[in-house]
Amino acid sequence: MFRPLELFIGLRYTRSRRRSHFISFIALTSMLGITVGVWALITVLSVMNGFERELRNRILTVASHVTISVRQGWLQDWPELAQVVSTEPQVTSAAPFIIGQGLLTRGATVTGVLVRGVLLEHEAKVSSIMQHLQSGNWESLASDRWGMVLGSALALKLGVTVGDKVTLIAPKGRITPAGLLPRLKRFTVTGIFGMNMYEYDSTLALIHMDDAAALLEAGSGVSGIRLRLEDIYHAPLVSAKLRQFLSGDLRVSDWTREHRNFFRALKIERRVMFIILLLIVAVAAFNIVSTLIMVVADKRSEVAILRTLGLPPLSVTAIFVVQGMIIGLVGTVLGSALGVLTAVNIETLVPWIESLFGIEFFPASVYVINDFPGELRWLDVIHIATASFGISLVATLYPAWRAAQTQPVEALRYE
Repeated sequence: MFRPLELFIGLRYTRSRRRSHFISFIALTSMLGITVGVWALITVLSVMNGFERELRNRILTVASHVTISVRQGWLQDWPELAQVVSTEPQVTSAAPFIIGQGLLTRGATVTGVLVRGVLLEHEAKVSSIMQHLQSGNWESLASDRWGMVLGSALALKLGVTVGDKVTLIAPKGRITPAGLLPRLKRFTVTGIFGMNMYEYDSTLALIHMDDAAALLEAGSGVSGIRLRLEDIYHAPLVSAKLRQFLSGDLRVSDWTREHRNFFRALKIERRVMFIILLLIVAVAAFNIVSTLIMVVADKRSEVAILRTLGLPPLSVTAIFVVQGMIIGLVGTVLGSALGVLTAVNIETLVPWIESLFGIEFFPASVYVINDFPGELRWLDVIHIATASFGISLVATLYPAWRAAQTQPVEALRYE
């Protein structure tokens, strides 16, 4: 615990003196370095949090929170199963689906497609994809009307608009006396949706579930049931509970497992970015070391006098620790304040900079997300501030220890 004497002397040494302007300049540089490092860390991590949130929300617009499917064949009696799983408190709605792969053709253009058969009245409860229709309407996606809603990139690839015809080739063929013939069906494009997610916009096609069942020979069965939860972060817990009382033929998965590699990559990237930007703070901390070493050399005779007057080595150490801690504390506080202000206003600050200089950081024609979403997490701020102050504190230990080793006789011999 510091006594008032150590604190007073440490604060006094921090102020500029006539013969130590250069030392004060280095101390100011160290303070600014810590400020910039903490500022950059909070801002960058907040932007990465915002990107992760936007990508997660867009993925969950199409993907289900929890999916129940069969390992082989088709899931029969899905209404009874949906009623059973809906008793789980976290489950708010359930929707059946039929999924299959195929080829879409129009003229000479052929492309692979992921076909999903849905019931609109159920799909609207588990997905918000219906809110992203760019043209056409969902009402035309009715049973036996053979309508299809395509992703925007897929429609562009095929060169089709609402009202055009496309041919879907199913993977399962029909055996005839002439041999194995592919199952073909002409569909009318009744709508085009855009999710701003190339993965879905370029591969997904929606049709009515009855049409999918007829095309894929599913009968009265479905591929599985999609569940929507009240809290998406309870998905692993809910899926684990469902596995306990559902039969072994059923497979239960959730969005954290289906997109595990993607979110793991984001997490690793975020961690690496934290370490890289923390090096800025570490470089500034090295300046604290050099500052204190020069201060110790400059105050060598004064330290010797204090030692002669009876000040113990531990108190001498505390004096210079106080000086280094002040540099680290001021830099950390300033950087945290600037970082929080920038993170909170990043969504309005970046467009202002773009309009001011006439540039566009993320063109909408190239990037999935063309703005700078920000999400400030106070736990990140606490971790960054703690790490910054801790590095600054560690940087003071060696110079402070060297100051405590000052021998009064040697220091005052030529004074």
